[in-house]
Amino acid sequence: MRIGERNLYADARRLVGGRDPRPTGFAVRLRPTDAARSGEGLGMPALAALCGAMLGRHARGGAVAAGAMSLGGSVDPLPDAARIAELAVDKGARTLLLPVSARRRLDDLPDSVWTGLDIEFYADGPDGVFKALAE
Repeated sequence: MRIGERNLYADARRLVGGRDPRPTGFAVRLRPTDAARSGEGLGMPALAALCGAMLGRHARGGAVAAGAMSLGGSVDPLPDAARIAELAVDKGARTLLLPVSARRRLDDLPDSVWTGLDIEFYADGPDGVFKALAE
């Protein structure tokens, strides 16, 4: 969560326009949907949630966003993209947002996942945020 928050502060003008996120108090509740329960690698989903709160916009229904970010805003590689896609289908997701670097790791996906899930890719944090939020 801290990574997403720090990226929001650093790139606020691009992400939320003229709004200043620093005086805003955020209350976040996370719920694990897998056995790992680590909460690790949630930089992009956290950034999308915080920006959505600042902009008064909801996340897209049925969408799952995945991806870790660095403090500088670059998107980290996602080593288990195929497992995340299968888990998203199992949980009833309709859309999966992944970093563009993960596309090569999806070759082994079963046909049932490809037909049951719309996979979209994002290049960086702001791109992922705007694809994650409802229009």
